[in-house]
Amino acid sequence: MSWLLTLLGIIALIVLHELGHFTVAKAVGMRVERFSLFFPPTLFRVRRGETEYAIGAIPAGGYVKITGMNPEELNDLEPEVARRAYYAQPPWKRIVVILAGPGVNIVIALVLFWAVLLTGNVNGERAFESINPAVATLTPTVNAVERGAPAERALAPGDRIIAAEGRPATFSSTTRAVNAHRCAGALVEGCRAATPVHLTVSRAGRHVNLTIYPRYSKHERRMLIGFLFGAVPRHLGPLAAASTALNEMWHSTTHTLTGFVDALTSSKVRHEVSSIVGITQVGHETVAAGTGYALVFLGYLSLILAVINLFPFLPLDGGHIAWALAEKVRGRRVSLMAMYRYSSVGIVLLLFLVINGVSNDINRLAG
Repeated sequence: MSWLLTLLGIIALIVLHELGHFTVAKAVGMRVERFSLFFPPTLFRVRRGETEYAIGAIPAGGYVKITGMNPEELNDLEPEVARRAYYAQPPWKRIVVILAGPGVNIVIALVLFWAVLLTGNVNGERAFESINPAVATLTPTVNAVERGAPAERALAPGDRIIAAEGRPATFSSTTRAVNAHRCAGALVEGCRAATPVHLTVSRAGRHVNLTIYPRYSKHERRMLIGFLFGAVPRHLGPLAAASTALNEMWHSTTHTLTGFVDALTSSKVRHEVSSIVGITQVGHETVAAGTGYALVFLGYLSLILAVINLFPFLPLDGGHIAWALAEKVRGRRVSLMAMYRYSSVGIVLLLFLVINGVSNDINRLAG
């Protein structure tokens, strides 16, 4: 069931993206020839009015075909049709139509992030923190203490961890603080850290400072003190949730852009790139982990789709926007050859990463 929900979620993001283009194109008077989910060869089609609605066989996206998106088409169109063609419209109309697709994805990400933060969904907020600790809105608590572990005589179920090593505690910062204290010799099962971790907890309305010596777990490959995390969400109001969501969207956008550059220059980063196969695998795992994880995953995926689509290379949305802006600044149309020469460089780089991502996923699936 989680696989099905993952695929339906990804398909929904594609449909809503294309629906943004479609709706705004119709609203400004452009002629839409086709609305297609996925790419040809076409498996199913039906015509309603002047628009054909289709489903393709290649599940790698979707598209809206607007009449006259190639300026060379205009000469072969009948006057009434040419009047409503894409390249017959002023630049501002073209920009609005193209921005509508990634704009829908950005709104989806904002709404999903905002809803998770506003409702205080623990799984969702843990997903945020695992990706970007700066967005942490959960107070870690002690859910249970392992018998015979270093924490047994120090921590108690219900303790709220306020600080780790004197700094505000989150799930990730507490884990890092514990793991920073290593054994004096080789890391062997059960060895005791040479130095203790200092925690401050809230217990029965008062703060208690604790000193605990972690032990090494060969299975977990890190130092542990022996307790299970719980969580108390901080209840954010609508404005605070919106502000936090926008901050996380900005962080994700800049991370995506720097990651794209790093993937082109670093072989280590390239080995971590995934294709739609790997993304679907991650989606399956997050959906299975709970609703909060699934919503955050879909929000991130929607935002990444928007960011990548805005890269200024044809046939991506950003390429169409870039050339419309160039035409507005120059006062005349940019030649089609100039568009293709410029865009070919970016498309080759994107194809390189896509092929690399598919190769990585095949290797992962093959073990």
